[in-house]
Amino acid sequence: MQVKKSEYLEKIRPTAKKLVKLLCEKYEYCSLLGSDSESVTYRVSSTGISIVPSDVHNKRGFVIRIFDKSGQAEYSFNMLSEELIPDIVKNVEKAVGLYEGENIGIPEDKPLVFDKSSQYEIDPKELGEEKIIEKLSGIRKSGLAKNEKLVDCVCGFGYRKYSDIFISRNRDLTQNVMWANAMVGAVAKDGENIRQGYKGFSVSGGAEVLNELDEGLNLAADTALELLTAEPITPGTYECICEPEVTGMIVHEAFGHGVEMDMFAKDRALAKNYIGKQVASPLVTMHDSPSAVNQTATYFFDDEGEEAHDTLVIEKGILKGGFCDAKSALWLDCRSTGNGRRESYERKAYTRMTNTYFLGGNDKVEDMIASVKYGFLLSNPSSGMEDPKNWGIQMMVSMAKEIKDGKLTGKVFAPIVMTGYVPDLLKSITMMSENSELCGTGMCGKGYKEWVKVSDGGPYIKAKISLG
Repeated sequence: MQVKKSEYLEKIRPTAKKLVKLLCEKYEYCSLLGSDSESVTYRVSSTGISIVPSDVHNKRGFVIRIFDKSGQAEYSFNMLSEELIPDIVKNVEKAVGLYEGENIGIPEDKPLVFDKSSQYEIDPKELGEEKIIEKLSGIRKSGLAKNEKLVDCVCGFGYRKYSDIFISRNRDLTQNVMWANAMVGAVAKDGENIRQGYKGFSVSGGAEVLNELDEGLNLAADTALELLTAEPITPGTYECICEPEVTGMIVHEAFGHGVEMDMFAKDRALAKNYIGKQVASPLVTMHDSPSAVNQTATYFFDDEGEEAHDTLVIEKGILKGGFCDAKSALWLDCRSTGNGRRESYERKAYTRMTNTYFLGGNDKVEDMIASVKYGFLLSNPSSGMEDPKNWGIQMMVSMAKEIKDGKLTGKVFAPIVMTGYVPDLLKSITMMSENSELCGTGMCGKGYKEWVKVSDGGPYIKAKISLG
């Protein structure tokens, strides 16, 4: 089924067009983004049941953007009517006046008109709160019954359904999109030893993702119980096999933030100096795309009215380029890649990742493990950070499973810190499994704020990685 349009935005569209037309008579470029979004998260744990609308994504409003010889500016507001148009125009004029002399050019505004919607199987709103909580509670009950050492089981579900309209002199765009994610976390305890396992699932779609939680419960519970036997690892550089979710964290931290081209404009990313050069193994090809895969960062146009399309970042180890928003494109004299994204209509647009991933290779996972003399299978990523200026990364994974003479020994180590210099790590990749897997259960901030939904992933990879 297709996500339905916002009745509110459709009703207000003629007024929005009138406003844009008036502003286009005064300024070289004017655009309006209107957004109507609802988002709810559900959680069941030992502390009880919670149903919470999202502070970030449960919003309705508009943002006007102006580019002109006299300056450029934005003005956001949450009420629009015929009667309010004169006041809005005055406020836009004041905003432009504050930025006089900062003209950097005019964004591309080639004619474009479309109305597109994403697909889903089960509408969370139609399913209803009662059935969602019933499903989460049932999974939690099953988790607690699996093993006496499992002392808690946390289950969650969240979704966002949103509609956007984008209107400029030459563009009239509509998109209606929904994504959803679900998770299960298991807590195991043996004396004073407490460990946690986690598994998340995400889709460009709806509440059908809840059907994944039975499998997720088994994976999370097994991880928590295995970690009860975990030992500290001896720091060193090892041959490692990374599961797809760990590969995704490497993709996100190593070359996601590093090729956001607003960092190029500010000279804060080392990648700027490596365009056309080898930065990874010839096995590595990387894409960022809101259009080529269906995940939580899939959309039809970005928050600046640029049509979504695929961006090739690395091709067979060679850095081909980055991705950017409209303003960065003007600074760098290039074209926007459709990666201008806002936390909400109240916030600025920045260059942001979407669905970012490595393509798969030709190797079998069993052959990859068999090729390791001594090393580890890394799983369950938890967090990471990067330094685009110097290309250093640091990431946390929950578990390293020991491999000796090509076989898993059953011995596990935790917690694990992965560190390194990005090109060294990526150039060390010697094997990649056939299929890429993406997951988008988390949010990505620009620094410490500006949260947007992203997904990342790839295949299993074999590489030399520093662990500690």
